[in-house]
Amino acid sequence: MIIKMQTKSYVFLIYIILAVAALVAYEPVRKNGFVNYDDTGYVTKNQNVQSGINVKSVIWAFTSFHMGIWHPLTWLSHMLDCQLFGLNPLGHHLVSLLLHILNALLLFWVLKRMTGAVWQSAFVAALFVLHPLRVESVAWASERKDVLSVLFWMLTMAAYLRYVEKPGFGRYSAVLLFLLLGLMAKPMLVTLPFVLLLLDYWPLERFGYQQQKKVGLRALIVEKIPMFVIVLASSIITFIAQRASGSVTSIEYLPVARRIGNASVYYLRYLGKMICPCRLAVFYPYQKLAQLQMIICFIAIVVISVVVLYAARRRRYLTVGWLWFLGTFVPMIGLVQIGKQSIADRYTYLPSIGISIMVVWAAAELVRRYKFTKFALAITGSLILLLLITSTRIQTAHWLSSLTLFEHTVKVTENNYQMHNNYAGALKRSDRFDEAVEQFKEAIRIKPDYVDAHYNLGNTYFAMNKVELAVSCWRKTLALAPEHAGALNGIAWVLAIKKDERVFNPDKAIEFAQKACKLTEYKKASYLDTLAVAYAAVGKFNEAISITEKALQIAQEEADELREEISNRLQLYKEGKPYRE
Repeated sequence: MIIKMQTKSYVFLIYIILAVAALVAYEPVRKNGFVNYDDTGYVTKNQNVQSGINVKSVIWAFTSFHMGIWHPLTWLSHMLDCQLFGLNPLGHHLVSLLLHILNALLLFWVLKRMTGAVWQSAFVAALFVLHPLRVESVAWASERKDVLSVLFWMLTMAAYLRYVEKPGFGRYSAVLLFLLLGLMAKPMLVTLPFVLLLLDYWPLERFGYQQQKKVGLRALIVEKIPMFVIVLASSIITFIAQRASGSVTSIEYLPVARRIGNASVYYLRYLGKMICPCRLAVFYPYQKLAQLQMIICFIAIVVISVVVLYAARRRRYLTVGWLWFLGTFVPMIGLVQIGKQSIADRYTYLPSIGISIMVVWAAAELVRRYKFTKFALAITGSLILLLLITSTRIQTAHWLSSLTLFEHTVKVTENNYQMHNNYAGALKRSDRFDEAVEQFKEAIRIKPDYVDAHYNLGNTYFAMNKVELAVSCWRKTLALAPEHAGALNGIAWVLAIKKDERVFNPDKAIEFAQKACKLTEYKKASYLDTLAVAYAAVGKFNEAISITEKALQIAQEEADELREEISNRLQLYKEGKPYRE
């Protein structure tokens, strides 16, 4: 039953405390920049986003599967940020932080309104907003989709509460609208209709008699059919987008039984990180788990579920909290394997609320039963929140730059060849070439057939003017991936520009460069530039001019840093001069 509460002055104070505590916890974010990990695709090298909100960019937002996902509202939010703040990361981060704080305030409002339990609702909201597992969603510009979609999740719950209080077409339409908007920000809201069913069970207590009228489970499910239709459509679009990007792992590679076993292990790992949020990383590599480990974890999840549901006969919040945790993780737990990560901190953004509800309401019951003093409870709760604030500040500071983020990640994870590669890239961009070489070699040691590391090591050697080593690395890249456009282009560039006649081979350079351009559908400015250099080297200046003009057009559209160099080379070709180092 929904408990009507009179407004009290301390409720407003709770809102203020939640907001201020969050600002203190995430204060280091004001110093953080963008990171070279998805932020390039979402903001810093995305010309559609940087152009701001206009007809062309809006059409692109609603029709693009860029980054392997359909989330037009997220794209529009990034566009608005660029329109307001340009590429100043401070504005982007502050918007994400404000959305996160708003989510916590809405969570407090909804729980308080549904349960009438002010302090329990406040503590759940505090755990949500202050826990260091939230840092990835707040401090990473690319994860705007988390905080934005959950805003609509909270608004959907609020609208649903109003509908339950006084059913009507207008109020139900508001529920559908917020659900649809949330799915357009991130498709993880597909589990929301199921969570609303849980809320019907507790605390709304719509099962059984309510106001002298019996409401059955079937009626509650039928009531949500329009929501399930919207969710199904979103799921189909999401699967198509992920499949098109090559992110979905096939059943043949990862059988269903192993996916279930993996999921059991991951559920327990997530629980562990919620209890002890240490050694947090932006990327946890997928690792093949032992069969015995999966079986033990599966049994553990079943046992926990049985114990919780048995204890929940008189404590409905346990059922709701546990099923909230299990259910909201389903899209991200690995049953449909997306990407190469095993788990991710950002995936806990919604599921953690279920565990918090269980713990906080159980603690409140124990306090009432054993008559602990409110003072002791307040001190304990304050210490927990202070610890969370401190941990969150430390974790937020790791997101200062790509360099600090990847350095921290390789320290707290093992055999993380992807992050050794990323850390090496950050070192290279900082002109710390020798250190970068060591990190690339470490990535290759862990995974000898890691194509990206071989290619990037070649780029690093080239930047160090160690051309022979660079070409050797690129040839190893091609041995592993014969159609690697970057390696083809690198070798072509060396063959086209080097004065050393033992290396100079423009005809071969044309062959390699043409293949690289074809593989990228003649849409990459730097590869077209290489092809033009090769043509100019054999005196085919008309071809070189034509290709360079196309490269220059693409470079301008994509804000490519090479456009000035390409423009200078175009002038050389018009004068009948080749480009040589």
